[in-house]
Amino acid sequence: MSRYRGPRLRIVRRLGDLPGLTRKTPRRAYPPGQHGQARKKKSEYAIRLEEKQKLRFNYGLSEKQLMRYVKKARRITGSTGQVLLQLLEMRLDNTVFRLGMAPTIPGARQLVNHGHVTVNGRVLSIPSYQCKPGDEIGVRDRDRSRQLVETNLQYPGLANMPSHLEFDKNKMIGKVNGVIQREWIAMQINELLVVEYYSRKI
Repeated sequence: MSRYRGPRLRIVRRLGDLPGLTRKTPRRAYPPGQHGQARKKKSEYAIRLEEKQKLRFNYGLSEKQLMRYVKKARRITGSTGQVLLQLLEMRLDNTVFRLGMAPTIPGARQLVNHGHVTVNGRVLSIPSYQCKPGDEIGVRDRDRSRQLVETNLQYPGLANMPSHLEFDKNKMIGKVNGVIQREWIAMQINELLVVEYYSRKI
């Protein structure tokens, strides 16, 4: 199944606040659909599935991509859930979003895809690129690119920049100083339930 391209507020109503997906807030507080207001008890599987879907929709991944990230996180030493979140947070599209250069992660992905973003001075159009400590993320030296990012910087998606990033607004260059810490991850998620969900599938 490919990336979701449908109504984003529908997803927010079902799963709760996803800061990377959209800046809009739903008018209705209950889940979408005919039976949205009917309260039914969720099974353990449904709870795990919901946590997994939060990750998938917030970071804009397909099921196949997310499974690949879970397998990769398992091979790295440390807590699988935490490593998984770090891998997703250090993607180039998410880093561009967290630097304030785009209002949402889909917006950041579009900036990267259209060649407006540079990494270490070179144009890079791969949203899934894993940013590493020491990487410099800048804006392509073109009027169109600078205008787009300048407009976005006036209305950043999230108020606080994580401690592992720094951004120079005059030069329009962001720097990755380390790997993100768990407390700086903006969404409400229980990553252990995601790992449990995949432990039966992988």
